[in-house]
Amino acid sequence: MMTIEAGRAYKIPFDTTGVYVDEHGVKRYQRLPESLTTMFRASVEAHPDVEAIVEVGGPRYTYRQLWERAATVAGGLRARGVQRGDRVANLLPAGANWVIAFLATQLAGAIVVPVNTRFAPPEIEYVLSDSGVAFTFWPGEPLPEGTALVVDDAKPTDVAAIFYTSGTTGFPKGALTTHENFLSTIETSIRVFGLGRSEGPKLRNLISVPLFHVTGCNAQLLVQLAVGGTTVVLPEFDVQAFLSTIVTEHVNVIVSVPAIFALALVQGNFADYDVSGVSFIGYGGAPISPLLVERLKAGFPNARVGNGFGLTETASIATFLPHDWAAEHADSVGFAAPVVDLALADQDPTTGVGELLVRGPNVVAGYWNKPEATESAFVDGWLHTGDLARIDDEGLVYIVDRAKDVINRGGENVYSVEVENALAGAPGVADAAVVAVPDEVMGEKVGAVVVPSTADFDVAGLIAYLRPLLADFKVPQYISVRTQPLPRNPGGKLLKRQLREQTTWGEALR
Repeated sequence: MMTIEAGRAYKIPFDTTGVYVDEHGVKRYQRLPESLTTMFRASVEAHPDVEAIVEVGGPRYTYRQLWERAATVAGGLRARGVQRGDRVANLLPAGANWVIAFLATQLAGAIVVPVNTRFAPPEIEYVLSDSGVAFTFWPGEPLPEGTALVVDDAKPTDVAAIFYTSGTTGFPKGALTTHENFLSTIETSIRVFGLGRSEGPKLRNLISVPLFHVTGCNAQLLVQLAVGGTTVVLPEFDVQAFLSTIVTEHVNVIVSVPAIFALALVQGNFADYDVSGVSFIGYGGAPISPLLVERLKAGFPNARVGNGFGLTETASIATFLPHDWAAEHADSVGFAAPVVDLALADQDPTTGVGELLVRGPNVVAGYWNKPEATESAFVDGWLHTGDLARIDDEGLVYIVDRAKDVINRGGENVYSVEVENALAGAPGVADAAVVAVPDEVMGEKVGAVVVPSTADFDVAGLIAYLRPLLADFKVPQYISVRTQPLPRNPGGKLLKRQLREQTTWGEALR
């Protein structure tokens, strides 16, 4: 029988001014804009000549120019038959056009579907089919143009986007993200990052993670658009370009995954770059060591650092670990955000560990076209995250395991069942299991334990078989071949903890 212990009234180290509790017990921010469009319009009116978007090696747009371009593309969508509430897929690479396509979809009153461009073709096809898109922004094709169009009467509860997140069944699920979800995350980010609203036009944020993820889009791009700051987009990650851009574009805000910071800090010429202007560094999406936190603080001496935790279903940030706690509690994901309540389901009375539940205005409205998955994950206003956690007496949250067997590869989530399903059909494979392999840089990598059905089993052939079926980051980097059967309980369930203890990994394949 499930039991829930609601989060106690912990003291949180964030600004809670203007936070109220509605009739359903949900915390909310007062006086948020009605929609992303009204938010964007306010920044355009306040800062028309401030740089809004800079694509490294590409175009630059002021707020006025970005608004005019997005409105023209919104008119082009309408001319192509896109109506209010239609879904519009965004398959463009990171850059100015991605941002324009996202905003244009909002100005047209449609629902944007950011597509993970690293998905394998069958996965992309599924997303486009499942969401029933009326139009797709394809790479290499010009953006549609028409008479400028602005639909600005959206309500906070209207769905603004559908972000697809991989599911344990192998089929991605579309998270219905409302305007209030977005706007709540924006306000949370401003508060937990400690960004001065009056300093907005002086903020220059470098995005080096994908824009199709909620970290890049919700907690970075949209935050800067809200405060009148500048978003600098690195289209393709290269560590030297990352470092040089910090200097040449006068970047002072960076949010990324630990792996990118770890790679930057070990560059032999790191000291040649003047990064003293960086005032804030945020990280998350993967485990981080106390040593790396200390190296970050030393390498970026004027920056405050912090660890954020969230899911696609929480529209990004649910908890945040501020600078003053960052090194001493590096294994924690921090405190609940100002409008977030936390609870633990099925809490173990000895360890205090239970499934982490989240409630707040940032929690999405459910899954597109998946009523059963929605009913299972969203119960009585609480999101069941599938993550196992404990909360200490200070209110610090510690993620101790992942009930969904998700592998966190440098910020990219890989569900083991999805990879196991692909392995199950591979020639020469009798049985297989997928587990996380610890990695100093990426946090975790994908490891597969394979029981072959033939004596001449070929590892290289297996990898070649998997590549067309899985996104590149889901293809195992480690393969362990064993002759004994995989450990299972009497019901046939894989004993993955035992399997991890039994397995010795060789060199990574790449």
